[in-house]
Amino acid sequence: MNNERVLQIARVFLRLALGITFLFSIADRFGWLGAYGSKNVSWGDWTHFVQYVVVLNSFVPKSLIPGLAVLETIIELGLGIALLLGIYQRVVAWSSAALLLSFALTMSIALGITAPLSYSVFAALGAALLLGAVAVPHAACSSARPNSTVEFASSNLRDRTLT
Repeated sequence: MNNERVLQIARVFLRLALGITFLFSIADRFGWLGAYGSKNVSWGDWTHFVQYVVVLNSFVPKSLIPGLAVLETIIELGLGIALLLGIYQRVVAWSSAALLLSFALTMSIALGITAPLSYSVFAALGAALLLGAVAVPHAACSSARPNSTVEFASSNLRDRTLT
């Protein structure tokens, strides 16, 4: 297996791993993974999730916390779906890295460095950064097919006229 093939597989794996992680986090806050206190459940319901958002964002006015929780959920949902579908890969990867960096910073400040390390936030941040670095830019993806067809067609036409 050559390096290009390994890179293709790694891109897909990173996209799926990050996307599924974002979507599992959303499932947890809606109680779809089990009730609060169950094994492998962090929040178990929306109320416990919002309480966690309060802890991480003590510098934000309390009246803005519910909106921040909703906004965070919408962003994670959008990024998770985009990662799974493989659309706008570079932009989505950089956006995921920015979101994960904000998580890492707020968790580190509010709970200490152990929290983001225990939840592998820095590892996910590194994965998002790497994915952003190796993802094919959207413009290159959308223009690759037409250009290659045109180039192929024109070279085919040139070959016919020369013979």
